[in-house]
Amino acid sequence: MGKGMKTNKSYLKRLKLTKNGKILSRKAGFNHFNAKQSRVKQLGGRKGNNFVIKNKPLSHLLPFS
Repeated sequence: MGKGMKTNKSYLKRLKLTKNGKILSRKAGFNHFNAKQSRVKQLGGRKGNNFVIKNKPLSHLLPFS
């Protein structure tokens, strides 16, 4: 095994790779205090955001890239 860069695990836990190669992240602001929100807004928070990584090499942050 050669020496390579370590994957950033904190980044990896927050992202998901789709079968077509897109990277998805959760929408911000849906961890708690959701009872006051309408049901439409609550369910809208479950959809993922398209995620773009800037200013860092993708291979450094994700092992599946």
